[in-house]
Amino acid sequence: MLKAIFPALTAIALVAGFASPAKAGTIETIKQRGQLVCGVNTGNPGFAQPDTKGVYTGFEVDQCRAVAAAITGKADNVKYVPLTSQNRFTALQSGEVDMLARSATWSLTRESTLGLAFPVVTFYDGQAFMVNKKLNIKSAKNLKGATVCVVTGSTTELNLADYSRANHLDMKPISFDSLDTVRDTFLAGRCDAYTTDLSGLAATRAAITNADDYVILPEVISKEPISVAVRQDDPAFLHAVRWTMYALIEAEELGITSATVDQHMKDENPETKRLLGVSPGLGTSMGLTDSWAADAIRQVGNYGESFERNVGVKTPLKLERGLNDQWTKGGLIYAPPFR
Repeated sequence: MLKAIFPALTAIALVAGFASPAKAGTIETIKQRGQLVCGVNTGNPGFAQPDTKGVYTGFEVDQCRAVAAAITGKADNVKYVPLTSQNRFTALQSGEVDMLARSATWSLTRESTLGLAFPVVTFYDGQAFMVNKKLNIKSAKNLKGATVCVVTGSTTELNLADYSRANHLDMKPISFDSLDTVRDTFLAGRCDAYTTDLSGLAATRAAITNADDYVILPEVISKEPISVAVRQDDPAFLHAVRWTMYALIEAEELGITSATVDQHMKDENPETKRLLGVSPGLGTSMGLTDSWAADAIRQVGNYGESFERNVGVKTPLKLERGLNDQWTKGGLIYAPPFR
């Protein structure tokens, strides 16, 4: 029995070793470089979108900016690297980027075989379908034999195949590497349906002039816990990224906004004092300054501020908080204790 198990464990270790080259000391590298290198989407309205001057904004861009602020003191110290679904994980594994903030679903195989870590769920999503209203399709169950536009190399592609098979729908995927190509192909009428995360469908519909011509079908066919991603070989950097995301979440729960950070420095709440560095120690335990969280919150805003600014009900995406609301309001957003 042991003879059979040992080679298997050795093989797994070798795969993990090849998938995750040694990249210790990421925090120090970022400080010396003066810049976080962050992998983002090539263009996804509300999440990561460059303007005509190449300046990126969005919910996921804010995550890059928060980590940059926590490590370097300045949220603008970020180099954005646009990545496709196919090359995003390779870019992270090879060290081309320090972290990914690119709509990556946290899954078992991605963590166990790619040498990557997913520090915290930053957005709870689910896969759905969008169709043109003129097709008069009311349910995904009516898509039997339909052609469906989908991104290659994504969990979306696997979910589509599983859903089609389970429901005997014989859907025919039309796959492309680029999200832009997938969207354009669907909008040109070359696919009956377009499938991706609900947030992506909302972003697509928000970006076109004839948005009312399209409908998102009611079925949500998967769980898509979206997380930032880092390599597994540098626990210190993983902790810094994880707790920076949690700092934004905790700030919202405590009522601390980008405009009120300094005011809350005077609070007597021990949790607030630790979070903002008034009570020292948390930052230095991770190789950061004690103002790391305050710097991130002050320059980027808390989780709710970022959500509402980029994808909330007053934006073109018009997304409700839903599962992405604080746990105190019936959502799943929750930070562990800062102590």
